[in-house]
Amino acid sequence: MLIVDDEALLRWSLRERLGKEGYDVLEAGTVAEARAQIGAEVDLLLLDFKLPDGDGLSVLKFVKEQHPDILVILMTAFSTIENAVEAMKLGAFHYVNKPFNLDEVALLVEKALETSQLRREVRNLRSSQGREFGLDSIIGSSPAMEQVKSLLARVAASPASTVLLTGETGTGKDLAAKAIHYNSDRAAKPFVNITCSALPEQLLESELFGHERGAFTDARQQKRGLFETADGGTVFLDEIGEMTPGLQSKLLRFLEEKAFKRVGGLSDIRVNVRVVAATNRNLEDEVKNGKFREDLFYRLQVMPILLPPLRERRGDVALLSGYYIDRFNREFRKKVRGVSAAAAKVLDQYQWPGNVRELKNAIERAMLLIDRDTLEPDDFTTLTRTVTNAGFKLPAEGINLEDLERQLLLQALERAGGNQTQAAGLLGINRDQVRYRIEKFGIQAAKGS
Repeated sequence: MLIVDDEALLRWSLRERLGKEGYDVLEAGTVAEARAQIGAEVDLLLLDFKLPDGDGLSVLKFVKEQHPDILVILMTAFSTIENAVEAMKLGAFHYVNKPFNLDEVALLVEKALETSQLRREVRNLRSSQGREFGLDSIIGSSPAMEQVKSLLARVAASPASTVLLTGETGTGKDLAAKAIHYNSDRAAKPFVNITCSALPEQLLESELFGHERGAFTDARQQKRGLFETADGGTVFLDEIGEMTPGLQSKLLRFLEEKAFKRVGGLSDIRVNVRVVAATNRNLEDEVKNGKFREDLFYRLQVMPILLPPLRERRGDVALLSGYYIDRFNREFRKKVRGVSAAAAKVLDQYQWPGNVRELKNAIERAMLLIDRDTLEPDDFTTLTRTVTNAGFKLPAEGINLEDLERQLLLQALERAGGNQTQAAGLLGINRDQVRYRIEKFGIQAAKGS
């Protein structure tokens, strides 16, 4: 640390006291001497307000412009409220009056350096998260995924305040949300997420908007909500299709006005956040069925991104398999080299109704049990059974897979009288997957139950 004061005795006293705590202490008696010593090796500045060739505020401004990580504690015998306010505005950590107790200053220095260490750790954590959730972390080179990554990059760089991620369960909507955040100019600010189906309406409202003390029975103190906590950053609302109508109305107001009231509060709180919402439901159907507000749907739909199912990005199955094998090799301390040609064929032919999440689980389960260095078809017995029992032989002339999928869907809907749930049962898939295909092929909406 650097002590800047024109009183040699004070500098000596501080150096002796802080030296006992194990700190390396430098000294300066003027602004010029201080500027000459301020650099990367200085963590903290104990700075006198009045100096022979200038004042401490000028040094404070210089430090915050050139070395913003250095913490500054101002010391003065000429304390005024104006000086204190000005010092804090310029970025001073604290402000102490002379004469002071050396033990109190030592304690203040300790707290300042703890704060500095915490800031560095947060910055390093965010930097590592930025690398972990960069666009390169999204595994896939298929045309569908290249298009998605390009769109994610453009959305991240845009000022768009709302983004809607859609796609089947397990397609990686949470990873896409983090990629948008950590590749944007909001990356240094918080990324917070919440699953809208995980909490009842009152608790979800309190989590999002916060509450005032006494707003309800268990509200013993004021609480900041996620929107307030994430000011400047991103809020990820997963499974937004599960949000109740009452809360949908409050969310719409926030998106329109960038303001909200805490539960039990009277005054508006304004924040600047990007809202990324995600759902595996067809929100247009939910709007038609009266379960989702039409105005909120269109407000979220400003920047829509559809995450494709794994069966439509076949070339990526091998890439993802290799990625997860490497990952679980590290976690399980194994040395699996990869999958055999026969096992690769099984993985490629499987339809992956659970998408990337199902592939990850299949690789993890196989690697937990394997005692060889290569994954074989026997390590994927559930998948092998599904592929073997398909009972379909490819004609010599080949087929158009999308036409076949569309025809099978139409037949299932016709046989089920338009009932999507029954059609899903006939096809061995779930209702959301039927809805996805109805939208994909532009089929006139069938009965929703």
